[in-house]
Amino acid sequence: MQIRGKAPKAGIAYRRAGTVMVVAVATAFSPALVADAFAFKIFGINIFGKDDTAADQVPDPVRYDVTLTTDAVDPDLKEALENSSRLVADKERPVSGDLGVVVKARDDRERLIAALYEKARYGGVVTITVDGRNIDDLPPNPTFSRKGPVPVTVNVAAGPVFKVREVQFGGDAANRNPADYDLAPGDTAGSLTIIKAGDKIVEQLKSEGRPLAKLTTRKVVADHRTDTVDVVVAAEGGPIAPVGTVGVSGAKAVRPDFIERYSRLNKGDRYSPEALRKAGERLRALGVFSSVTIHEAEELAGDGSLPMTIEVSEGKQRYLGIGAQYSTIDGFGVNGYWGHRNLFGAAEGLRIEGAVGRLGDATSIGDLDFSAGVTFTKPGAFVPSATLIASILAKTDNPDAYNAKLVTASLGIAYELNDLDTITGSGQVSWEKDDDAFGNNSYLTFSLPLQYDRDARDNKLDPTEGYRAMARVTPSYEAYNGTFFSGFEGFVAGYHGFGAEDRIVLAGKVSAGVLLGADNLENIPATRRFFAGGGGSVRGYGYQEISPYNAANEATGGASYMTASLETRVRVTEKIGVVPFIDVGAVAADVAPDFSDIRTGVGIGIRYATPFGPLRLDFAVPLNKYEGGADYGIYAGIGQSF
Repeated sequence: MQIRGKAPKAGIAYRRAGTVMVVAVATAFSPALVADAFAFKIFGINIFGKDDTAADQVPDPVRYDVTLTTDAVDPDLKEALENSSRLVADKERPVSGDLGVVVKARDDRERLIAALYEKARYGGVVTITVDGRNIDDLPPNPTFSRKGPVPVTVNVAAGPVFKVREVQFGGDAANRNPADYDLAPGDTAGSLTIIKAGDKIVEQLKSEGRPLAKLTTRKVVADHRTDTVDVVVAAEGGPIAPVGTVGVSGAKAVRPDFIERYSRLNKGDRYSPEALRKAGERLRALGVFSSVTIHEAEELAGDGSLPMTIEVSEGKQRYLGIGAQYSTIDGFGVNGYWGHRNLFGAAEGLRIEGAVGRLGDATSIGDLDFSAGVTFTKPGAFVPSATLIASILAKTDNPDAYNAKLVTASLGIAYELNDLDTITGSGQVSWEKDDDAFGNNSYLTFSLPLQYDRDARDNKLDPTEGYRAMARVTPSYEAYNGTFFSGFEGFVAGYHGFGAEDRIVLAGKVSAGVLLGADNLENIPATRRFFAGGGGSVRGYGYQEISPYNAANEATGGASYMTASLETRVRVTEKIGVVPFIDVGAVAADVAPDFSDIRTGVGIGIRYATPFGPLRLDFAVPLNKYEGGADYGIYAGIGQSF
């Protein structure tokens, strides 16, 4: 952007009265001991201690003290200036030599002027002194006293806010309304707004199928007498052109023909920036590439189409993980998994996992919790938007309500209807042996689950806007008892942010389910009946504690359920958040219950923001606890609770 004018100089749940401790082992965990300082890092995040590794890596290290002052009264502008200053952000890190201080100061002046321009302060003045001298008056190779940190002062005179006076759109941008780009006369004339307006015009022209669209003019003239700016933006759309030949570069173990096919960029299709963005996201989601970049040719091919190249960089194809947990109720447990992300060259995934629980708590091997499973996935099966999923799982499950041993095999297809909607259908067969309120029973169940998902959240791990919904129907036949039954379940969760940068987010979720054909619950496997309680439903209650009970006070599971949760997610700092919440739920033995026995849990949680999602720790208590039931619950995990 050119500016002219006379202007002066970015679940783990605790049950009953125990505690839970989780330890995960991975190569990404790295402790660091440096000199006399101690630091501990996880995934590159300094958890505690002072990390002075930078001082050892900088030749001729020089430290400085910085003071930033401004006459600005706008808190947003003050924050923008502080965030833009590398002198302030890096004040604990030394620079290389005396000249390093000056270079950093000069770079800071450019950053601060840019921050002023973004806030439409084109008359602002940034003055920086080092050791009492203006940086413009320093010699080419300055020297400063090394008796202490070099003093640096930064003073920002913000100046007035400039407004838009006149806007001219030319070329293929003509006939567009400046108000649609926040550039109507009288609007605040921030430089970022002007840049975004030009970028938006080019993006709109490209969305019309014109891949060579570009800006030809972007000019801003500031009038310091009237505190206004005039803006001129012109664009050239170029010809309409379809997608041309799609090439692939950088592929080694993954077959190029699969990459081209799975991207769904087909020769002859209408050119669309959105289609290119989706193709990149689709390929990254496979997990086999560390980077994906789609390069467009600078000119059209002889047939009038636009050639492009998908450049990929492959990541590690095999992965391994182990973990452990401890509970005073359930004892010690270990788990592990091994996986391959590209088994046959077309991003086929294989994951083998296993776990053993209740070590030290179980009185015999039969009381231990075992699980072992294998899952195979094949993206782009039959058609690019379909994924084949095959799995087999064997496990023993021993919650308070029942003891179950089961083996389940499944084969299905997940089909992406569009960016938001996915439908999944599969066939399942499961053998299960239960010891529960109905005695010892065995079941052989054949099922045909069909599930629909719609995900319109703005972020999978920490949403601030949008919603997610799921509906599932599972027609089933239990062969030993000759029982036909069907499960119907669904949920909807919504999110809405308030305030600047969505510092407060209201989140809610409602779930419900019903079993039809469940006139006699004894004929239905325990793992298919409904229970509630724990981190996934009503916090504060024990895992699967909420259930109908028989005359012997034994949990039977139910034929219907309802749960609801409401959270207020408040971001206190950039890293720390607090979350008060309330959960309610009920499980009934009847298909059409009155839900007279509704259980409620309340609590508060802490969130710590990380690059891979917020770390979650929740504490909850039941408002109407069961006699002898859980007194409170503690839950931990990665990502929000829902």
